[in-house]
Amino acid sequence: MDLTRRLLLASGAVALLPTAARAHHGWSSFDQSRPIYLEGAAREVRWRNPHAELVLELPATPTLPPDLRQRQVPAQSANVDGVALLANAKLPSRTDRRWTVELAPLTRMQAWGVQPIKPDTNVGVLGFTFAEEKGDAVLRAEYLFVDGKVYGLRSSPA
Repeated sequence: MDLTRRLLLASGAVALLPTAARAHHGWSSFDQSRPIYLEGAAREVRWRNPHAELVLELPATPTLPPDLRQRQVPAQSANVDGVALLANAKLPSRTDRRWTVELAPLTRMQAWGVQPIKPDTNVGVLGFTFAEEKGDAVLRAEYLFVDGKVYGLRSSPA
C-alpha cells in the first residue's frame, strides 16, 4: 500500500475516535455519591459491546417503589454497598422521559445470567448519572431489576 493511501486511512481512523469516545463512559464520568433510581419500559435495546444499553421510557410521574430500601441485592466481586445505595436512592431532578441506560459488557451480563431484554419490558435501574445531572440523560447501571430478579452490574457475581 502506498504512503498516501496509508495516511488517508489513518486520518480517517483518527477522525472517528471522538465519536467512539463519546459513546462509552467509564465509571469515573458519573457522580457516584448520588444514586438515582429509574423505572419504566425498555423502548430500545442494544445488546452489544462495549456494553448493553437500553432506552428507558419513564412514566409521566416517576416514583420510588415503596419496597426499594428493603430489596435484597446480590454480592458482587467489587466492593459495592448495595444496602446504602438503595437507602440513598433518589429520583432524578431532571424531567426527561427517556433515558439511555448503560448496562454492562455482554460477558458480565452473561455471567449474571441476564437474558436479553425485550422491548416494552418493565425495568428498574439503580445507578449514577453525570454530576449535577448535566449533559445527556444517561444512567450507568449499578443494579438492574427485571422480571423479579436483581443483578449487580459493576462487577462479576461474588
